[in-house]
Amino acid sequence: MKKRIILMGLLCYLSVDVIGQKNSEKEAIVSSLDKLTPAYAEAAKKIWGYAEPGYQETKSSALLQHKLKEAGFKVTAGVAGIPTAFVAAYGTEGPKVGILAEFDALPGLSQTDDPEKKEVIAGAAGHGCGHNLFGVGSVAAGIAVKDWLKSSGTKGSVTVFGTPAEEGGSGKVYMVRAGLFDDIDAVLHWHPSDRNLANATSSLANMSAKFRFHGISAHAAAAPDRGRSALDGVEAMDDMVNMMREHMPSEARIHYVITKGGEAPNVVPDFAEVYYYVRHPEMQMVKDLFARVVKAAQGAAMGTETTVDYEVTGGAFNLLPNETLAKIMYENLSEVGGVKYSEEEKAYADKIRTSFTGKLPSLDAAVLIQPYKVEKIREGGGGSTDVGDVSWAVPTAGVRIATFVPGTPGHSWQAVACGGTSIGTKGMMVAAKSMALSAYDIFKNPSVLKIAKDELEEKRGAGFKYEAMVGDRKPALDYRNK
Repeated sequence: MKKRIILMGLLCYLSVDVIGQKNSEKEAIVSSLDKLTPAYAEAAKKIWGYAEPGYQETKSSALLQHKLKEAGFKVTAGVAGIPTAFVAAYGTEGPKVGILAEFDALPGLSQTDDPEKKEVIAGAAGHGCGHNLFGVGSVAAGIAVKDWLKSSGTKGSVTVFGTPAEEGGSGKVYMVRAGLFDDIDAVLHWHPSDRNLANATSSLANMSAKFRFHGISAHAAAAPDRGRSALDGVEAMDDMVNMMREHMPSEARIHYVITKGGEAPNVVPDFAEVYYYVRHPEMQMVKDLFARVVKAAQGAAMGTETTVDYEVTGGAFNLLPNETLAKIMYENLSEVGGVKYSEEEKAYADKIRTSFTGKLPSLDAAVLIQPYKVEKIREGGGGSTDVGDVSWAVPTAGVRIATFVPGTPGHSWQAVACGGTSIGTKGMMVAAKSMALSAYDIFKNPSVLKIAKDELEEKRGAGFKYEAMVGDRKPALDYRNK
């Protein structure tokens, strides 16, 4: 059934009989983006410098909103109870295409754009996942599509969703829960990477939480018997979770950091906190594993005579691949092509790659487009994203673009450095063009939307009802502060 749906979609897509006109219009869209590249590069570098963590992206969000308002979008800010979230819409009739824009940075990754490790501000945040490029590239695509809709008189609307706190804050989850995607027909997105691909891919579902232990403080030398260490509770919990690893599915991932462990060795800490992520390709397994982690926390508290409470700070569905839209994205990415380095950029790449470990891919990976691939849900991916929740609500597809030097690990100082250079900017514009041209194809052949929706409904299964992994809690606006 699924193959028949995809085949019908591709036949419908290929049946457009305005090839000459389509190519000329596409060339105009690409040309408009090329002309505006310097302005978009400047905007991306500003957000790179702001480096604002999740739910704190005040300046980054304002910059993107300003760009969209100037371009004629109607911008609604502070949606879904999130001050830095926004919806920017143009058009009211015809097919409705959404484009996702992220712009949050990661704590502790401050870095200059030099090809050697060098902090800007010790301990500060940095764009280790390239979301400074993500947000601006998506805005660029949205504006290009809006300009074409207006100039061509084509019926349709484009909406840019400003989605904060992707890194652990689950911003899109609250936006989906608030119904902001209910009237959207298709969603396009992209993400920085060290290579170029447009696979129909999945990801790992995720739940995150902070476990807070409470004990009794005392002098660690003079009266240790009168104290009950909250840090002991954290460490006991961590030990039990680590023993769990032998008895959980191999695809699962659990990570933690101790965010609060006490102030001085000679004071028994009466408060300690540990921050956990639980992941698996399937959402139900994440819930089951998380319940076991909670039991470990409760057992640790009992054994150390402390108490524990926890706060779920985030949670995301796995990505639900939509092959109908993914194929359109792949064709347009192939048409645009990858990232071509100048001699200066090659020298930069060679220098930064001296800091890498392991076997490195060829620099040619930046210009090549990886072969199209359909991944099963259980194959998952290395990470999680709140785009997953969007993909269960509306047909969704994305591309990954080489904004980082091939071989660059994500969430690294090297990724931050690359994202502040022309290497990052070139990749950002490849993404903008690929999304804009894909939106164009959807508007020119809107019948693919029915096929994409049928595919979504088949994969979700009968009787699917969306229930966010975060439950009914309000957005954890302070998750990067506490």
